[in-house]
Amino acid sequence: MARYHPRFLHLFTFLFYTTIISLSSSTLESDFSIIDSDSEALLFHQDYSPPAPPPPPPHAPSVSCTDDLGGIGSLDSTCKIVADLNLTRDVYIEGKGNFYILPGVRFHCPSLGCYVTLNISGNFSLGENSTIVTGTFELTAYNASFFNGSAVNTTGWAGDPPPQTSGTPQGVEGAGGGHGGRGACCLVEDGKLPEDVWGGDAYSWSSLQDPCSYGSKGGTTSKEVDYGGGGGGRVKLQIKGLLEVNGSLLADGGDGGSKGGGGSGGSIYIKAHKTTGNGRISACGGNGFGGGGGGRVSIDVFSRHDEPKIFVHGGVSRGCQENAGAAGTLYDALPRSLTVNNHDLSTNTDTLLLEFPYQPLWTNVYIRNCARAAVPLLWSRVQVQGQISLLCGGMLSFGLAHYASSEFELLAEELLMSDSIIKVYGALRMTVKIFLMWNSKMLIDGGEDATVATSWLDASNLVVLKESSVIHSNANLGVHGQGFLNLSGPGDKIQAQRLVLSLFYSIHVGPGSVLRGPLENASSDAVTPKLYCELQDCPIELLHPPEDCNVNSSLSFTLQICRVEDITVEGLIMGSVVHFHRARTISVQSSGIISASGMGCIGGVGRGNFLDNGIGSGGGHGGKGGLGCYNGSCVEGGISYGNSELPCELGSGSGNESSADSTAGGGVIVMGSMKHPLSSLSVEGAVRADGESFEETVRKQEYSVSNDSSIAPGGGSGGTVLMFLHTFTLGESAILSSVGGYGSHKGGAGGGGGRIHFHWSDIPTGDVYQPIASVKGSIYARGGLGRDESGGGENGTVTGKACPKGLYGTFCVECPVGTYKNVSGSDSSLCHPCPASELPHRAIYIAVRGGIVETRCPYECISNRYHLPHCYTALEELIYTFGGPWLFCLLLMGLLILLALVLSVARLKFVGVDELPGPAPTQHGSQMDHSFPFLESLNEVLETNRVEESQSHVHRMYFMGPNTFSEPWHLPHTPPEEIKEIVYEGAYNTFVDEINAIAAYQWWEGAICTILSILVYPLAWSWQQWRRRLRLQRLREFVRSEYDHACLRSCRSRALYEGLKVSATSDLMLAYVDFFLGGDEKRTDLPPRLPQKFPMAIIFGGDGSYMAPFSLENDNILTSLMSQLVPSTTWYRLVAGLNAQLRLVCRGRLRVTFRPFLQWLETHANPALRIHGVRVDLAWIQAASGGYRHYGLLVYSIEEENESISLGNTDGGVRTELSCVKTTCLQNHA
Repeated sequence: MARYHPRFLHLFTFLFYTTIISLSSSTLESDFSIIDSDSEALLFHQDYSPPAPPPPPPHAPSVSCTDDLGGIGSLDSTCKIVADLNLTRDVYIEGKGNFYILPGVRFHCPSLGCYVTLNISGNFSLGENSTIVTGTFELTAYNASFFNGSAVNTTGWAGDPPPQTSGTPQGVEGAGGGHGGRGACCLVEDGKLPEDVWGGDAYSWSSLQDPCSYGSKGGTTSKEVDYGGGGGGRVKLQIKGLLEVNGSLLADGGDGGSKGGGGSGGSIYIKAHKTTGNGRISACGGNGFGGGGGGRVSIDVFSRHDEPKIFVHGGVSRGCQENAGAAGTLYDALPRSLTVNNHDLSTNTDTLLLEFPYQPLWTNVYIRNCARAAVPLLWSRVQVQGQISLLCGGMLSFGLAHYASSEFELLAEELLMSDSIIKVYGALRMTVKIFLMWNSKMLIDGGEDATVATSWLDASNLVVLKESSVIHSNANLGVHGQGFLNLSGPGDKIQAQRLVLSLFYSIHVGPGSVLRGPLENASSDAVTPKLYCELQDCPIELLHPPEDCNVNSSLSFTLQICRVEDITVEGLIMGSVVHFHRARTISVQSSGIISASGMGCIGGVGRGNFLDNGIGSGGGHGGKGGLGCYNGSCVEGGISYGNSELPCELGSGSGNESSADSTAGGGVIVMGSMKHPLSSLSVEGAVRADGESFEETVRKQEYSVSNDSSIAPGGGSGGTVLMFLHTFTLGESAILSSVGGYGSHKGGAGGGGGRIHFHWSDIPTGDVYQPIASVKGSIYARGGLGRDESGGGENGTVTGKACPKGLYGTFCVECPVGTYKNVSGSDSSLCHPCPASELPHRAIYIAVRGGIVETRCPYECISNRYHLPHCYTALEELIYTFGGPWLFCLLLMGLLILLALVLSVARLKFVGVDELPGPAPTQHGSQMDHSFPFLESLNEVLETNRVEESQSHVHRMYFMGPNTFSEPWHLPHTPPEEIKEIVYEGAYNTFVDEINAIAAYQWWEGAICTILSILVYPLAWSWQQWRRRLRLQRLREFVRSEYDHACLRSCRSRALYEGLKVSATSDLMLAYVDFFLGGDEKRTDLPPRLPQKFPMAIIFGGDGSYMAPFSLENDNILTSLMSQLVPSTTWYRLVAGLNAQLRLVCRGRLRVTFRPFLQWLETHANPALRIHGVRVDLAWIQAASGGYRHYGLLVYSIEEENESISLGNTDGGVRTELSCVKTTCLQNHA
């Protein structure tokens, strides 16, 4: 036992001042939370400074290590407790050294409220399996270690709780004590809810960040014996450095057994720079007949390397296993988060959350594992900087269940709910960024007080409901956001008496999800929407709704979706008056339904009537209700009412509102508004505003009407579907309906059909017209069927806005082909047939984009052979252009006669000139022959150019071959005699190799030509000509710019890239190279005159085919050369005559077809040339390597004629026999 001098006076003074300071701070905080603005201004804006707090009472003198504690060493160096120590009084230990309790040592003060305080500057350690037992343990050290198996245990050793608290329950119910959470009570009085009954109450909310209160004692079940468990004590650690916790820090409530309630948990406060270890920190409620509430734990650690196990749950209730004590509070100072965790102990007892701090705001609040938290103060505000999370059975309630007369505010970044519940008694103002629900519920009970009948849920970024999550309000509810609202699947619901969803960019109602307003089978109270059943006038807000999208109970809407860009419906949207305002697109998928069926009036303007025997007629709306008849006695059905051009009325029911068997009419569905129509509405599922049938009433009430019932009501009338939109799509299996309901099977009449109206906006017309509707599904507005003698209801109306000119019908389609419409309206009779007199007999009417708005109606001819406007053929147009068939024939005959005369005169003139001897050579300076058919000025220029060019021309060398893929152009390697004097033979051979390489074709070019010849022969010819043209172009470019003219002897020609010129005939079958002098040869014998070049060969182009007939192409050089002996006019006429004869020469029949040509040479050509000393004969040049032969003319002087010319057949061709000298010359030419 410790031996030291008692100091009761000092200790009493210390405890007294501590209590006073705690109460003062609590009272001051409470005062600040309820002061009004005037008091606050008085405190802080009038130079007021609060008085300084009283100084803390001095500590009692410290005990000594050896004398009082029986230890070894000194408190200023190192003090070791080596043996067990039982204290009987409070102990204050202070020193500058270390304090170690060795392993296995018990340091106990086993008395209620015993106070053990250690204030050392060094290190503290509690060895393995060592224990400290006391009511209060406070430690201040630099480092502290609690080793394995060690424990600081204040369980059940609490002193007195703070005054003016009710933590200890009264009576003999055996309830648990309260502190951080309420204690449980297992005895529930009649008429009370389980959550209305609890044991000890919670206290010390204002000091949960620095808890310092004892737990409370549990209740008892006996008046004689107190069986209640003791409250938990207090543990306070303030460590500047490292705190190692591998043992236990316990402030649990005491166990009350089966006859007493458990004590509530105490307080644990830990402040350290760094912690390690996986020990246990616990301030749980004690077990008992009624479990005690959890205590309070606060952790203020900068660096946490391990996660110790922290428990603050309530105690187990042996008298009611389902109702454990409420969880306490765990506050983590570093992230400023509050956790309420009951560790999966089910309970009906609440943990109270009172005033939340504003400076600074808490970051997170976690309610999890079956914990129940309640905000009981009216007009409370729960605001955190980060997240509010309810997980694993957690529950948060606002207000009092029986006094729903207050508003509550909830503000956070995120609200996350998983398998949890939020209950609100009153109105809720929630503002978050993200709201996620997973198998959770938010239940809002607005009570009957209209002042708190409207709740707002504002989630700016995201709202997601999954796994049968529900948001339910029995009053008005507005859900706002700026992001995405997603009801994911079956069981997800948002429902209220009046529901407004607004400001989201997108809303998705998944399969099996529900948006509903009003509630099904809701009781009639102050917040139940009142329908405008007795009004025939349309409420103005249906056509011109307000822009603010607020919940307004004075408006007629029961469900409104406002200012939402895109709405996708795969589930159910249901309401009495459903309105989509300022939406862009609505897409109803195949599983989606937008319904107001049976949500209209039971009475109404068109209510049904009853016979005395209970047989009822149907309600009326778009059509009259059916007659209710029995044994020949009938009663009229409900009247038809409303405006079919702009309907907005509720459907009427069977009447007799007091009967449970009554049927209701259909509600109202409005999409868009006059000012803000929908961009598009796509329906693959169903949009319904049907009247209610009697069977649906029975099914809704979940019972069967007995056969003895005398009531047989008629069906309700269909409601209204009003759509303001641009475009509409109705899928194949989709349904748009407003049909009347069926009457009772005992003889009720059918309800009348409702009204469906399409109010189109900006219908495109004319050239910009596009179909505004694609309707493949079903649209119904029929009346309901009657039973037995009663009749069915009349059909309702399906209408559209009046269509502009050219369009008709409900969906404003183009008038049929052959009709026109020049007035506004939708009736098909306004499309008048086009006048038949304006249609030619070979024409048919055609459709025009946007329809035909006036006559004359457009048409087209029945075939491309005929031409507009009269659908005549080209010949008929020509005939009628000149006045008709008779006048055209006369004009044609006159024209033929005139043409015949002109041609006859021209033929005589041409033949006469050819038969006359040629004119004398034109001398230089002589007058131009004006009879020649060329411009004189151009002829002079041509003559001058030819003379200059012929002065330097030496020789023309022809390419061999017809320029085909199998036999391309090529030059011989041996230079002709005429150019040997002006070329280097070696360089000439190189030049010929390069030329022949360029002129050669690739194999694939011929292959393509062969394929095209088989498939499309014209393309093969075009391909061959294209490739020939490319070869000629490459040859010309090579000679003109690429070849260095190295084969020429002239320096000037090599320097100027002159002296060579490549040309070809127009048919690209014959090519030649002209050689010219460079001007620096200094030879008088070059170039030779024309007589020196005789005999001279001129080769024909072409091959005698239809596409390339033989022809002699005359160019400037040839004309200039021949003009040395033959006048130009004579030579031109000779060439024209030759070509005319050569066109008649046919390849394959050369022997026969060349004979007229030879005769023409003898009768016309040579006589005209003989006077100039020149003669021409037909000749063929030696064959190329492929056997192809060139034909041409041999020009020579008459003096050189030494052999006769004879014709012989050589391989089907014509051959000219010459002398040996002439033959060699021709070979070189070739």
